[in-house]
Amino acid sequence: MLDEFKKFILKGNVVDLSTGVIIGAAFGNIVTAFTKGIVEPFLGMFGGGPNPDLKIRIGEKVVEKVTKVAGVETKVSETVPFLQLDLGAIIGAGVGFLITAAVIFFVIVKPANKLMSMMKRKEAEAPPAPPAADIVLLTEIRDLLKKQA
Repeated sequence: MLDEFKKFILKGNVVDLSTGVIIGAAFGNIVTAFTKGIVEPFLGMFGGGPNPDLKIRIGEKVVEKVTKVAGVETKVSETVPFLQLDLGAIIGAGVGFLITAAVIFFVIVKPANKLMSMMKRKEAEAPPAPPAADIVLLTEIRDLLKKQA
């Protein structure tokens, strides 16, 4: 059972997958910082604030708030959106995903593919192994039988 587990763990796909997960998790903080520090303020320029305020407001409802100041209650009516879709968050998450995917592709996948192609090329260029002694003997026997026939 331990040998079977060892074979499973040492398969190439398991190692590649675990490497991708670890690198993705570690790189997540960098992507989040980049998105919050650069992408969101840039999007915020179009949305009118420091954070991307690219929101689609669908419908409105009136909400009444009661505030108490120095023992006096006042009612304030405020109109708020019924439903609000946050496009800034979606764009930020999309940019973060693309950055993560690009880094993983260029730092892990591309070099691994290059290494695999170099290894395959070396295997293809290697001269074939000489035939085993029993194959040589059988070939000689075959040739002798052809001559006798």
